[in-house]
Amino acid sequence: MKSVKNIGQITKAMELVSATKMRRGQELALNSRPYSYAALELLGILSGFKDIPLPEILHKRTIEKTVFVLMSSDKGLAGSFNGAIVREFERYVKTNHIDIHDPKYSFIAIGQKSKSYLDRRGAKVIASFNHVGDFTKPAEAEPIANFLVSGYMRHDFDSAVLFFTTFVTALRQDPVAREFLPINADAIKQSIEETIPRAGKYSEYAKSETLLDGEIKDYVIEPSPREVLAELAPQLLKIRVYHAILEANASEHSARRVAMKNASDNASDLSDSLTMVYNKSRQAAITSQIIEVTSGAQAAE
Repeated sequence: MKSVKNIGQITKAMELVSATKMRRGQELALNSRPYSYAALELLGILSGFKDIPLPEILHKRTIEKTVFVLMSSDKGLAGSFNGAIVREFERYVKTNHIDIHDPKYSFIAIGQKSKSYLDRRGAKVIASFNHVGDFTKPAEAEPIANFLVSGYMRHDFDSAVLFFTTFVTALRQDPVAREFLPINADAIKQSIEETIPRAGKYSEYAKSETLLDGEIKDYVIEPSPREVLAELAPQLLKIRVYHAILEANASEHSARRVAMKNASDNASDLSDSLTMVYNKSRQAAITSQIIEVTSGAQAAE
């Protein structure tokens, strides 16, 4: 009874912590939207200039090599959160008839759980990133984005597909597969708009009006549009990676909150059940002792 009660107190505390982190993750994602839209607007304007050669990272090319990025958590006790990512990846592999041991496929693991899964499958893991913070800062997305950009520029791979979890509601998180490279403005815009949950405290935020409204604006661009575009494109990839991390973090803490709430409820029910069994046993022992005393007194008479 004491052990069950102690475990219930621990899971209750974890539930409250996860709820706070989940709300913080949503707030961070929403606060990053204005900057994301401003950068996306500039990309749209610069890409529309016919006399500016686009950087290679914005060009599609023949896909010969693909890297798959699996984003999971470092810790367990999060319900089906990590299992859902694995199932989504396996569904994608089966649907597209992919042999993960083919040399043209490589993998990047974000989170210890995905690294362990890929190692068990014998997949070719070219990089792994662990301990991505709960309250992620934009700088924490830079190593991942830089690795993707440099690999794409070296032709180590021709496309990158990221598997992560989107936050829908506190009770629902959907695993998805999204192409991250080459960079596509429409895909970036979609990922920015999806940062608003469909229910809960932050669902009241209306989707920000897109800045890509076709309006012609005057800009003075220094040192040159070409150089600005070459610097801007990797920044937009970093923004998208950052949003994906925030979505995954909010989903992880939401899943852990639900799992810990269920564990706390089960601990409470089990504690009540054990208390009832204990009281029945105690009452039966007392009744037996009373009968023995009474029987002994009657025999003495």
